[in-house]
Amino acid sequence: MIRSEDDNDFVDKQSNPAGLFRSFFLKASQQQLKLELRGELFTFLDAFASLLLTAKMYTSRKKIHKDKDAEPTVFEETVAQALFDLENANQDFKTELQDLFINSAVQMDVSGNRKAVVIYVPYRLSKAFRKVHLRLVRELEKKFSGKAVMVLANRRILRPPKKGSAVQRPRTRTLTAVHDAMLEDIVHPAEIVGKRTRYLTDGTKIMKVFLDPKERNNTEYKLDVIAGVYRKLTGKDVVFEYPNTEA
Repeated sequence: MIRSEDDNDFVDKQSNPAGLFRSFFLKASQQQLKLELRGELFTFLDAFASLLLTAKMYTSRKKIHKDKDAEPTVFEETVAQALFDLENANQDFKTELQDLFINSAVQMDVSGNRKAVVIYVPYRLSKAFRKVHLRLVRELEKKFSGKAVMVLANRRILRPPKKGSAVQRPRTRTLTAVHDAMLEDIVHPAEIVGKRTRYLTDGTKIMKVFLDPKERNNTEYKLDVIAGVYRKLTGKDVVFEYPNTEA
């Protein structure tokens, strides 16, 4: 019978129990070391992933400032991250977006199973946002899978002062003025060139808004969504038309 080297090694270990114990202990130690190293590696990877997520969250947080330091929602963080990514990935936006941030963002369902992303920005930054509005909205609509994106300035409606009060309410803070300004925001870059109110027999009224046809290509595809959003924000029905410019 022919014995291999492994057989001889087994015989040696059988004749020497101490050698057998050392061999077993060495293998067990090596196995334990492998398990410990594997566990430490997984722990390190988890910690590193958590660190990356935290860093990403705090870098995007500079793009959203909520009132009273409230925590942003998951969707608001998504919008803030999209702005941060655009600022850092697109050289054209680098200088234009670096000082801009938003206050809040919501996703709305409107008629026809369509969705809209409504972004509120500080009033003092509204002019700066308008300068990049067209390109910014185009990029954000790509990121949000074709959802209509609208940017509105944050405005506050003040109650009428009490009778006999010396305090006067600014005209820009009245309900009508704020609703008119919101309408101008959500149809931008198109300009409103006319309005007409139609009263129905049931007592309801519909406002017909005429838009400058120069921006037809940038607004016509989402007019139904704009009307739905405006109704949800103000409770007012509105329809849009482009005046006939033909002679």
